[in-house]
Amino acid sequence: MLTVFGSINLDAVFPVHRLAAAGDTVWTDTGRFAPGGKGLIQAAAAAADGARVSLYGAVGRDPLAEVALAAASRVGVDIRGVARVAAITGRAAIAVTPDGHTAVVADRGANALARADQVPGRAVGRGTTLLLQLDTAPAECASLILRARAAGARVILNVSPSQPIDADALRAADLLIGNSEEIAWLGERLGTGNNAASIHAALATPTVRMLGVQGAEATTQNGWFHMPAFAVEMRDTTAAGDCFVGVLASALDRRLPFPQALQRAGVAAALSTRRVGGGETLPTARDIDAALPYAPQPTQQQQEVPA
Repeated sequence: MLTVFGSINLDAVFPVHRLAAAGDTVWTDTGRFAPGGKGLIQAAAAAADGARVSLYGAVGRDPLAEVALAAASRVGVDIRGVARVAAITGRAAIAVTPDGHTAVVADRGANALARADQVPGRAVGRGTTLLLQLDTAPAECASLILRARAAGARVILNVSPSQPIDADALRAADLLIGNSEEIAWLGERLGTGNNAASIHAALATPTVRMLGVQGAEATTQNGWFHMPAFAVEMRDTTAAGDCFVGVLASALDRRLPFPQALQRAGVAAALSTRRVGGGETLPTARDIDAALPYAPQPTQQQQEVPA
């Protein structure tokens, strides 16, 4: 079982011909609302890949929440653990260019009130996988990580967005995932390099670094892996990172070997970029299975850690 603790948003998505500069206005005629938030998108991506997923977080008592949660429920995410609080549901405004580049402004709203004690013991016990991000309060994430680790759960932490979190929580995680900027930020705080091998050496925690069109790299106790990107015609990268994280968590929860899980996540992320949007772009298990025979294989070798 996969337990996701994280943010839940309703996004306003604006396809534009270019991103606005400072003091500029860019018009579009095709803006729309879509479910969003790292927690919700990662949970939905995992559920679309066939995982049994429960989502914990916080939304407001408003219509925005109903739209976002309905989208998660439609793909099979159990939303009964989501709290209704006295704050507006999280929101984000996302501008997307034709080549898939984005600019985002977000308001955490109710996500700031998500609490670790919402998650019952059965959801983080032995045999479960806990997936978190840092869109909610880092102290709550750290508390839940340490409790889950003590109870025997597998813990996967997406270190996004970049925020300070207790180093004991980083060491207690079974896997850290971030993009190049997030891993570099973490490496700077740890006084180490900006790659997966350096983070692993500093914390002894397996680490995945998402590299966009260059794929992903990972360092675990079994060495260094590189997963080349699966080539597709990209239209929107908004959900790609969260799709990667959700499907990787889904695959590991099902006990797939790490290289296979990494490949599956890379294919899913690539497929999610072929359409404009957030949660509505997520591929199903059938989509991923159909693409896997044409995907590159991960390579493995030892990598020297920079001094």
